[in-house]
Amino acid sequence: MKPKISGVELRRIAMPLVAPFRTSFGVETSRDVLLVRVVTSDGGEGWGECAAMSEPRYCSEYVDGAQDVLRRFLVPALPKDGLDVHAAGRALHPFTGHRMAKSALETAVLDARLRSDGESFGSYLGAARDRVPCGVSVGIMDSVPELLDAVAGYLAEGYVRIKLKIEPGWDVAPVRAVRERFGDDLLLQVDANAAYTLADARQLAALDDFGLLLIEQPLANDDMVQHAELARLLRTPVCLDESIESAADAAAAISLGACSVINIKPARVGGYLEARRIHDLARAHGVAVWCGGMLETGIGRAANVALAALPGFNLPGDTSGSHRYFATDITEPFVLGDGHLDVPTGPGLGVEPLSDVLDEVTTSREWITL
Repeated sequence: MKPKISGVELRRIAMPLVAPFRTSFGVETSRDVLLVRVVTSDGGEGWGECAAMSEPRYCSEYVDGAQDVLRRFLVPALPKDGLDVHAAGRALHPFTGHRMAKSALETAVLDARLRSDGESFGSYLGAARDRVPCGVSVGIMDSVPELLDAVAGYLAEGYVRIKLKIEPGWDVAPVRAVRERFGDDLLLQVDANAAYTLADARQLAALDDFGLLLIEQPLANDDMVQHAELARLLRTPVCLDESIESAADAAAAISLGACSVINIKPARVGGYLEARRIHDLARAHGVAVWCGGMLETGIGRAANVALAALPGFNLPGDTSGSHRYFATDITEPFVLGDGHLDVPTGPGLGVEPLSDVLDEVTTSREWITL
């Protein structure tokens, strides 16, 4: 008899960052993380991580809201007769939005199922590699010399690609400085987090001279039409992040010519099954994809590394090592080796929370019986 879901734990943890991380929409010094643990009738379990931030700045979701919608709507809607992740997805579909909360719950259900079956996340998703190349995202700094020192440090650690966060007033000068310091062979891209408008097209076109891999989400997340117009004005490939919340969004963006690259963040699109659908769609249309990150702990990082090993992920992702963000991770740390991270091969996510570390950083626990 197959195991059933007996209950779900919602656990909040506080994870200080090793250094402040600044983007165009704010500065983070710590992560208030919501973990979801699915417990089964046979004593098994599965874990998922909600990537929502403390405030609704990156997107409309925020961690308190995610916990509320999980408690009141999503967890009670789960099918109670087994660990069918597709049935769980259908049960969650009627609830509009809340993709990060759905992703965490779906991942926990899938992890529990795969642990029960003895299959790894990577194998289930269709991973084609046993390790993935890793890039790093570098936040907005107070000065160009500080930025150059940070980039030098990440390159010394072995990262194979650098992504610079930009915003109006911090774009051409830092990009020029990095390119001049580290040369034309450095894989370099930028991320605006929707900080510009089409009126800034001339300023953004000035970045064309630096041989960037891409410019990520330059304009508003709800304006694919203007992204298509901007893409015609730039030589630098346009990549969409916040604009892509589903495979349907990806299809629309490709049809409009709004992008030639897509950053797939599983949390943003509702989970790893939808992320795989976007990967398959992009691959069929010759559109490059890479795996983004949301400053995840080892739980979310394990799943992202498995996804990034799919054959269509042809650009290095933001799947950095654990120590990029946390002095101590809640799992055994992911450690960079020759610019790559190994894809976990154990059942499910292939990682386990370290109980003593987890207890030390836990701020609250809530149990929901099904």
